[in-house]
Amino acid sequence: MSSCSDFCNLKKSSNLVIPFPFVGEFKLNIECNHATLSGHSCHHELETARLNGLLGNIDANTGDPQIGWDTDQFLTDIAEATLVMLSVVKNGGMAPGGFNFDAKLRRESTDVEDLFIAHISGMDTLARGLRNAAKLIEDGSLPELVRKRYESFDTEIGAQIEAGKGDFEYLEKKAMEWGEPKVPSAKQELAEMLFQSAL
Repeated sequence: MSSCSDFCNLKKSSNLVIPFPFVGEFKLNIECNHATLSGHSCHHELETARLNGLLGNIDANTGDPQIGWDTDQFLTDIAEATLVMLSVVKNGGMAPGGFNFDAKLRRESTDVEDLFIAHISGMDTLARGLRNAAKLIEDGSLPELVRKRYESFDTEIGAQIEAGKGDFEYLEKKAMEWGEPKVPSAKQELAEMLFQSAL
């Protein structure tokens, strides 16, 4: 298992790995705090890894996005945990990898019980995230909204682009034929509302 620990983004790592024959030989360890430091959300990095077949392990921590430092805090944000677990469920799990609490107590947390509280809180947060992810998937409203958002990729021209067959000359010709396209609403606020309703 390899780690993208130098605050690089996962897309760079996957682009480095995919062209070579050792894809499938290893997977990546994604650290949520490092995702923040590379300018991405943890969910972005997990989805990039998942879609490229590289999701292997998660350092289940977080950081303060305003600090710009590797603070390795315990994950207690339910919304972030829900997105993390959504990626894990959509990936079919992470076996033989899993979760690693690469997290530390804050300097001011000096009692022995703080260590227990932190670990219990981290585990409970991920458990709630898993329940929320299951709710989102079972309800189906958010996945359906995403499907509709990208359904143009299933049309004739969209399928050609995805297959690498729609070159610029062809696309220019089609754009001239069709004129100004009618752009459907992305329904961003509805997507956010559906996500929040599961928390």
